[in-house]
Amino acid sequence: MNAATSLPTDVGVGFKPEHARDVIEGKRGVAFFEVHAENYMGAGGPPHAILECLRASYPLSLHGVGLSIGSARRLDRRHLARLRRLIARYQPNAFSEHLAWSTHDGAFFNDLLPVPYDGATLALVCEHIDEVQTALRTRMLLENPSTYVAFETSTMSELEFLREVVRTTGCGLLLDVNNVYVSAVNHGFDPVAYLDAFPVEHVGEIHLAGFAEDRDDAGARLLIDSHECEVAEIVWSLYRRVLRRTGPTPTLIEWDNEVPAFPVLVAQARRARAIMTAEAASRGPCHAAA
Repeated sequence: MNAATSLPTDVGVGFKPEHARDVIEGKRGVAFFEVHAENYMGAGGPPHAILECLRASYPLSLHGVGLSIGSARRLDRRHLARLRRLIARYQPNAFSEHLAWSTHDGAFFNDLLPVPYDGATLALVCEHIDEVQTALRTRMLLENPSTYVAFETSTMSELEFLREVVRTTGCGLLLDVNNVYVSAVNHGFDPVAYLDAFPVEHVGEIHLAGFAEDRDDAGARLLIDSHECEVAEIVWSLYRRVLRRTGPTPTLIEWDNEVPAFPVLVAQARRARAIMTAEAASRGPCHAAA
């Protein structure tokens, strides 16, 4: 059974202002939209006018990028208060954040930075998640990261860390399949083995996105979680494998840079829906998508 979420068991896309006219004019093809919370923390103006129209017609997933769950310092209470007001105003169907940190001593970094997987970090992350869930009065989904470096001080695997976080806090998980593949290539582990061991019973949402390819200083292959292109074939293949374990699960297409025309996003959503439907059919009628 998937983690509790009231998102439809279907496919959504990330909302971009460039697509406002398409969405408002009623062009369908997606089941829900996801927005980045930090883009809507002002009191009003055009962003909220658009979001109100969006929320009136579609389920909404609220995705945070600025809580800095993995920071060594206390959470920003003002940021939490803004999040609480945003959730109260729009009543999203799901709220998620990243297993990462992005602030330190008042400085904000334009990156989601990795954490060491050890006991001290585990205690800190769990404390922060407890604080978030208490303040927001909602269950949070925690997203697995895409990483480019690893800590020699880590004493547990990423999967062990995620399992302990869920066990301790009761939060759910957001499984980003693209992040798994990016990290697997960058660190040299098997993405299939990782996904086969992932605690899918706690997954409330799946993310799919595109990556960019580069080379590191030693000439080795390096993948970047760029969100600037179509989902890669290998990620589609891994998504099929995940669905064989989870059954139909709310799925989001992320495309945040080099944003294409809306029909391109819809085509990606339709492909994900076709895969979900096919995998559900192979599991039997009791697993059909809602």
